[in-house]
Amino acid sequence: MARARNGKVEIEYETYGDGAQAVLLVSGLGSQMARWPVEFCERLAARGFRVTRFDNRDTGKSTWFQPGDSYSLSDMAADGMAVLDAAKVTKAHIVGVSMGGMIAQRIAINHPDRTLSLTSIMSATGAPGTLTATPEAAAVLVNVPPDPTTDFAAFLDAGEASARVIGSPAYPWPEGALRERAEAEYRRAYNPTGSVRQMGAIRGDGDRTAELQALNLPTVVLHGADDPLVPLMGGQATAAAISGAELRVIPGMGHDLPPALYDTFIDAIVAASSR
Repeated sequence: MARARNGKVEIEYETYGDGAQAVLLVSGLGSQMARWPVEFCERLAARGFRVTRFDNRDTGKSTWFQPGDSYSLSDMAADGMAVLDAAKVTKAHIVGVSMGGMIAQRIAINHPDRTLSLTSIMSATGAPGTLTATPEAAAVLVNVPPDPTTDFAAFLDAGEASARVIGSPAYPWPEGALRERAEAEYRRAYNPTGSVRQMGAIRGDGDRTAELQALNLPTVVLHGADDPLVPLMGGQATAAAISGAELRVIPGMGHDLPPALYDTFIDAIVAASSR
């Protein structure tokens, strides 16, 4: 793996493939780069891309912040540009899921000269109503999991249960996979307070609709019809805001990237890149 620097912030990243066109994958709230699994990155790279994934600030092995600290989605977008600089990439196709989709939108707005296309997945504009989760899904964001240092099994149980609440009803994960993911992420880097500050960045960015309306770039918006965390309205509003954007609604998809949908996501990225 490699490190990029944005001021005092260090960002961990890694790259797959050596294609002529670059793709930058941006993760969601509290999610490490591993939420873009290696198999997914390798499949995308096999389609002719140079694929880079990274840990957002306050997650994984990138710089962690302290209680009372704050930052913006624009800061997080600048982190992505620092990754491209470190990887010696001038322009890239920008892809983001959930909060990562919001960061990807902010990259397209703030850094249009470096954005070849935009793929916004299970995300939203920030307009009123576009981030209204079901009560069960909203609880996933605020429930405090058991202390992993005192009851690791209960901690893993909670992580697996939360993933199932927001997951895709028509595309279940293989048996044991979600638990294995929860354990792997904990052992790699566990920063339970980072999501609070990232939520602050989302709230602080507000409604991007007017800025998105000024964009002129190939865009594909992908959203699950059964997303309980970021409702379909979020994807519809994003596609409506960006001129010429294509909206792809996936029946039975919730708020995750299950293995059965890898090719669906990759096809959306390829479609945006080739428009």
